[in-house]
Parts: sequence; C-alpha cells; structure tokens
Amino acid sequence: MVQFIGNMSFTFHRFFAIVMKEFIQMRRDRLTFGMMIGVPMIQLILFGYAINSNPKHLPTAVFAADNSPFSRTLIWGLQNSSYFDLTREAHSVAEINTMLAENKVQFAVTIPVDFSRKLLRGEKPNLLLEADATDPSAVGFATAAVSQLATTVINRDLIGPLTKLRASAPPFNIVSHQHYNPESISQYNIVPGLMGVMLTMTMIMITGLAITRERERGTMENLLSTPVHPAEVIIGKIVPYIFVGYVQVTLILLAAKFLFNVPIIGNVPLLLALVLLFIVANLTVGITFSTIAKNQLQAMQMAFFFFLPSLLLSGYMFPFRGMPVWAQNIGECLPLTHFLRIVRGILLKGNGINEVAPDLWPIALFVAIMLAIGIKRYRQTLD
Repeated sequence: MVQFIGNMSFTFHRFFAIVMKEFIQMRRDRLTFGMMIGVPMIQLILFGYAINSNPKHLPTAVFAADNSPFSRTLIWGLQNSSYFDLTREAHSVAEINTMLAENKVQFAVTIPVDFSRKLLRGEKPNLLLEADATDPSAVGFATAAVSQLATTVINRDLIGPLTKLRASAPPFNIVSHQHYNPESISQYNIVPGLMGVMLTMTMIMITGLAITRERERGTMENLLSTPVHPAEVIIGKIVPYIFVGYVQVTLILLAAKFLFNVPIIGNVPLLLALVLLFIVANLTVGITFSTIAKNQLQAMQMAFFFFLPSLLLSGYMFPFRGMPVWAQNIGECLPLTHFLRIVRGILLKGNGINEVAPDLWPIALFVAIMLAIGIKRYRQTLD
C-alpha cells in the first residue's frame, strides 16, 4: 500500500528502516536508555515504599518528674502505640527545648511531679505533649493517638478502690503545645523549604549545560587550547551562578515575609551566609554532570535524575521520619535534606550557628566529593 503526500510517497520499507535506526541509536545511547528505565523505577520504589503520610516511630524525649507506677505505665503505653520511640530522657525543661530546637526529637512528653497525687485525688492532672510542628503533617496523627491512648492506658492500674476513677473521659488532661507553628499553617513549612527546592532545580540544570554547551557549540576546543587549570574552569563557571542563586533567595525571603506572612524569627544574615554553601553544592553537581554528559539532553536527564530523589527523600513533600530507614539513609546523603533543616531552623525556630552546625558538615563533605569528581572528569576531557 502506497500513500502519496504531495510529491513524496510513503513506503513501509523506508518506515521500517527508520524505526530500526532509532532502536540502534537508543541502544548506543545507554545513558538516555537508562534514564528512561531508571526514572520510572525510582518513582515506583519511592512512591511505593519510601513515601508515608502517616509517620510512626517518631523520636520522643520524656521528662518524668513523677516516678510512679502511673507514670511508668503511661510511658509504656506511649512506647507501644507505635507512633513514639522514646529515644532520649530529659532532666529539665531547658533540655527539652534544646532537643526540639536541634531537631533531635519530634516530640517531648513531660509528666509533672504531682501527676500521681492529683490523679489519685481525681483532680485530672495535666500531661504536657510538646511537638516540633515545623512540619505539621508529621505530628497530626501522633497527637491524635495520644488523645485516644489517654482513655485506656492506665486502666490496668485503676483497680480496687481506684476503679471509680475509670470513666469514659480520660482521668488526666493532655496539654498539647505545637512549637514553631502552633496553628499548623502549611505555608510556614512549604515556603522556606521552597528556597532549597528552587535552588536545587535551577542551579543543577543551569550548570549542567555549561560544558556540554561549549562542546556542542564548538568553543570547547578554544577553551582546551588555553593554559587554564581544570579547577579554574570549574570554579570560574560556578561563581556567576552564585549571584543568580542569591537573587532567588532574596525573592523567596521577600515573598515569605510579605505574601505568605511566614514568621522570620532567626538571623537572616546568618542564613544568607550559609546559603552560599548549599548553592555551591548544587553548582558542583551540575558541573560534574556537565563533564559526564555528551550532550545537553543527557545533562538535563541527569539533573532530573538527581532532582527527583532530592525532592522526595529530603522531607520537603513528605515527613522525613515517616520513611523507612534505608530511605532516610539515602536522604541524609542529599544536600537538600540538611538545608531544609537549616532554613526552617533559622527562620521558624530562631536557631543559631551552634544548632545548625550538625547539618553544615554533610553539605561541605558533599561539595568536596563532587568537586573532586568534577575536576577528575574534566582532566579526562582534556586528555
């Protein structure tokens, strides 16, 4: 069958030849073929196994000023609710505040010194439950679980003369304090985190095209003929985009303040100083991809390949502690995970350099590794 289109004829013989040619090119371009297979598989694994909107086993600190059977039963009930992992024991209110500020725990439970005495008198003592609510979705289900637990957790101790204290209402009150975001406003969590997401996306994609663009335009030969050192080329290509990154950061901070009314509690100059390390981390990733990719399409594919896990495993879209341990370990290797903690800690918690320091060295280590790989790959390009 032959169909005429103007002066050109369509034949299945030539059509089949073009199809076979594309399959041969696809087989030769292993990176692109790997992206077509790898990206959907990553999405399947991440969404199927790693993403969990109902996080459990959240790290919890306990400050038990009342060492009574009722307190021990209450702690046992929290531990067995599957929502709380009692990982730390606090000895003061100040210690609890420090743990919450430094992101060491998600919850803190305080049992007051007169808890059992008031309980036996039927005065319904207060149990204080404090939560780091910078990510509201991470604390909602766990807080509700405590309310349900309160009606039954100490019934086994209310026997004999104490049976009368059993009732449909809990024998004690739960006072819940959601620190840093008491109204559970999602913008307080999303907008500061968007700073890291936008920097990751734009910095990697822009610089990912840097060397491949030179190669495709034919200017790479001129660059290779100059006596420049590989480190000079890579750092020279990074510096201009640092200013672009700071423009983005400034725009996001202004929008956070005047459009979304995000409370900016911490030191903004400190944040601006620390942003530099994160920008450089993403730029080194882009430059490294640029030295590996053979063309701009491959560079864009590799940038997307890095951006997708960063977005899903950093704690921006889903609660970080709701993911399985293996996914959290991968997330800990990504700069975005640590930068989200830094920017939310400074803006929402008022953290200083001491509180954010544990998240600085992983980003610095990432920069050193990626820069070394990029320089090595660029040397191979010279050869």
